[in-house]
Formats: sequence, structure tokens, C-alpha cells
Amino acid sequence: MKITKEWAMPNGNTFSIKPIGNFVKKHLKQNIKSIDPFANTNKLATITNDLDPEMETDYCMDALKFLKQFDDESIDLVLFDPPYSPRQVSECYKKLGKTVNMQTTQASFWSNMKKEIARITKPNGVVLCFGWNSQGIGKTRGFEMEEILLVAHGGHHNDTICTMERKAQTLFSSCV
Repeated sequence: MKITKEWAMPNGNTFSIKPIGNFVKKHLKQNIKSIDPFANTNKLATITNDLDPEMETDYCMDALKFLKQFDDESIDLVLFDPPYSPRQVSECYKKLGKTVNMQTTQASFWSNMKKEIARITKPNGVVLCFGWNSQGIGKTRGFEMEEILLVAHGGHHNDTICTMERKAQTLFSSCV
């Protein structure tokens, strides 16, 4: 596994942070079907979504509903840059006049999306995750971590942890 560390100023738009933008561009190949359920102003993926209608994305819906619309093993690459904490989820929802409840602030908020991402990602497909931890989608969902980029922001700012995982060709080997 490759692990690197860089320094850059923080920015609310994750992919505009230079080392993170470079990390995404390195893995985002042309002629693949890629999605971004939390696109914000980014137009890097071929299909974009954001809860905020002002972001001018392809879809404007809840991220979990967005992910559920894709067929099994139909996506080559997923950019997964959700709000990093329950507080950030709450701020996003309140800003848009949406209801903040237990479903949007518990760990299941992220785990339900990860389950859908595992379902829709093609074998050998890639998921790039961004946040304050290196958990990613995970081995239990059939993914192998290949790369981690730590982006330090200095001062009292949390690092941004970027992971690149690849989905296994097959989840289970058959016994003969």
C-alpha cells in the first residue's frame, strides 16, 4: 500500500485543494462511468449529484436515493466525499431547510451509503473516499486499500484523509 503526506490550506470544496485534486485526477480515467453523490461545485465525475439545487449537478437528491438508482456493478469509479461528521451533516441539512433526525446523524448515514457503493461498483472498480478517517468502504464489503493520501492543513485543522480502494474481482471463492 502506498501512503503519502502533503500539506495544503483547507477549503470547504475538497477537490479544489491541490494535492487532493491531483489525487482524484490521477485515478479518474477517461471513458469510464463515474459518479459523485456529494459533488458540490465539482464536475469531475460523469454523473453528479448534490442535495443543494444551487450546485447545478445532474441530480439534486438525497445521496442514498441517488446511489440506489444504479444497477449492481455498473459504476467504474465513485468519488465519496460526504460531510465528515454528524455536525457537518446537520449544518448541510439545516442550511437547505431539511429535517435533521437520527437517520442523518448516526453512523448508519455513512454505512448505508457504503453498502450501496459496494453494490454498484464494478469488480476491479475504484472508490475514492475523503474524510477524517481511513476506513474507506472496507474489506468486509470486498474492497482492498491501495493508496492513502494524508493532507495536513496545519494549526487546529483536521487532516483530510484520502483513500483509494479497489473492489475485488470476486467476493467469495467457491469450494469444489
